[in-house]
This record gives sequence, structure tokens and C-alpha cells, in this order.
Amino acid sequence: MARTKKNNRPGRPPKKAAGNPARKSPAPATTRERLTAVKPSGGKDDSFFDLVHEVARQIPRGRVTSYGAIAACLGTRLSARMVGWAMMAVPYAKKPVPAHRVVNRNGLLTGKHHYSPPERMQQLLEKDGVVVKDDKVVDFKKLFWDPATEL
Repeated sequence: MARTKKNNRPGRPPKKAAGNPARKSPAPATTRERLTAVKPSGGKDDSFFDLVHEVARQIPRGRVTSYGAIAACLGTRLSARMVGWAMMAVPYAKKPVPAHRVVNRNGLLTGKHHYSPPERMQQLLEKDGVVVKDDKVVDFKKLFWDPATEL
């Protein structure tokens, strides 16, 4: 095993000396940290579902976002399905969540079967001013709200 001269650790290069910490700018806060800071409780033990619901509450009327965009904004971009599970738990949330504003990556109303009747999701979106045709949001790219850039 090769040993380095600096601190005699096997197989590892020496640690780089840290520059002047006073000159470094603070790292930008992640969306998860910003959401925790925004919440009145300020608690850091929020569940993933609570964080998803908090992001969904920020979606403006007349705009839509995707499951994957919410997952990416929370730092877990491969967890779009978990966001879907969190949307299914909306009836049990402490505060109202506009889950009808969350659609799939193509603008399809894939969550409509969780509404009673299934047409209710489309009705809620149209009440918000979003045009839906054949279970798909018209002008999805124009109406898309990206939580990673907006929050």
C-alpha cells in the first residue's frame, strides 16, 4: 500500500488545505432548507410527504407542475412516484393542498382517478383558469411552474 507523506494515510492523497474561509460565499440554501425556513414551525423533522405538500401549496392559481419537478426541487429527482404517493395522502393533510395542480411530465391528468368523480380534477383546473383537452393541459410548457426556480 502506498502511503502519502503528509499524514501517513494508506492509499489516499493528502487533504487539500482549506482556503481563507472568510472569502468563501455561503452555499446557496437548498429548496428543502428554504421550505423549512418558511414554515412557521421551523422544524427540521418534516416528513417527505409534508415537504411535498408544502411545495404543492406554493403552486400559483392558473399554473401546474409535475411530480418529477417537485421531487427534483426537494433534492430527490428520481422520486416522482413518491411524490405521487404523497399526493394520494392529501386528504389526510393538516392544511388544504391543491393536488389538482400536479400532473405528469407531459401535462396529463394521471391523478384524476383519485377524485370522485374522476372529472373533478379537470373541473378544479378549469376553475383555476387552466384549459384541459382530452385529459391533457393545453399549453403545458407555458403554464408549467418549476418549484426549483420559483421557490
